[in-house]
Amino acid sequence: QVQLVESGGGLVQAGGSLTLSCTASRRVLSNNAMGWFRQAPGKEREFVGSIAWNGGGAIYADFAEGRFTISREYGKSTASLRMNSLKPEDTAVYYCAGGRSSYAGRRQDGYQYWGQGTQVTVSS
Repeated sequence: QVQLVESGGGLVQAGGSLTLSCTASRRVLSNNAMGWFRQAPGKEREFVGSIAWNGGGAIYADFAEGRFTISREYGKSTASLRMNSLKPEDTAVYYCAGGRSSYAGRRQDGYQYWGQGTQVTVSS
């Protein structure tokens, strides 16, 4: 069983930045895409962004484009999500996910492993 562990969440003021990290318990995701999703209170979980197995091919949700950056090291089962210019509406639990293949899209069924989530709270 693969476990994904997120870290780096917390409380930040609007306009601030946070970097979330995700580490897999086993090196099974080195050839798979990794992604980030989020779920705000009372809302469904939504796609934030994903990155291909080799650190390329990053795609983002519209709200994340230009503010968030996903990165990973080639051949490793770790990924980061750098979030800049945070807004109160970015408040959510952020989840790391491991893709089913080398490239994963925006759909949740493209991912087979999920972390427990880390809370990000942006105050106004």
